Amino acid sequence: MKKLLVFGIGLIGGSLALALKAANAGWHVTGVGRAGDSLQEALALGIIDEAASDIATALQDADVVMIATPVAQIAPILQRIAPYLEDKTVVTDAGSTKADIAEQAQHILGNAASRFVPGHPIAGAEKSGPSAAQATLYQNKNVVLTPGEHTDPAAVQAVRALWASTGAVVREMSPSGHDTIFAAVSHLPHLLAFALVDELAARPDADQFFEFAASGFRDFTRIAGSSPEMWRDISLANRTALLQELDRYQATLADLRQSLEQGDAAGLQAIFERASHARNAWAKRNTSASWKN
Repeated sequence: MKKLLVFGIGLIGGSLALALKAANAGWHVTGVGRAGDSLQEALALGIIDEAASDIATALQDADVVMIATPVAQIAPILQRIAPYLEDKTVVTDAGSTKADIAEQAQHILGNAASRFVPGHPIAGAEKSGPSAAQATLYQNKNVVLTPGEHTDPAAVQAVRALWASTGAVVREMSPSGHDTIFAAVSHLPHLLAFALVDELAARPDADQFFEFAASGFRDFTRIAGSSPEMWRDISLANRTALLQELDRYQATLADLRQSLEQGDAAGLQAIFERASHARNAWAKRNTSASWKN
């Protein structure tokens, strides 16, 4: 059997393991994690075949290493595995930022950097840990790979095949292009949701506001229930692109504020109509397409 070593057996890494098992893809999955309790839970749930604590031993005969941890932990893990990587071993990750990780891998892995394939599955949920893992999480979902100019094509193909066996749709783009896009469509929405909930929660009469919050508030703030640690790391790792998106968003808010102050009904309606049209068109494409974000 092919050997897959997974760092981080939570929602992302655990779902990958379950999807591979459901597909009978012929992988033996070894889990490595920070917390022994999580590894034991993953074993008990049948997510992994084996738990490992000694990295040198775990890496023996490994075909693929998947690093499915918060982005701030990826570079330290690369440093830990670098001395023990075999010539055949392909390394990939599931981090939500790519340019920083690709650059770190070049410095840390040396010659083995050609076998590092940065990746990002565009799938997730607010829950975390092994119990949140789902065998169907990646079906018809995008997985973005961002190989560099010197990435071994065979390594890219190995990671493509790994994800394809989960039912994912594998796409490629540059690391910088990835970070620009996801700063706008993923990272910024999370910042806004966290900010709104935090601002309301800090009010003396917060309980009254939350008591009357309904579906609009629930839908807008759903992602504020995500892992604070993970989104702290993502925000800092992609801060340049994210700051640019914040500036653009604040400019739009300034336009809205001006329209409100001036009682400009036509201005407000124009913004709302453009947004409504774009949102409905996106939803229609997303429903009819074979893949979803």
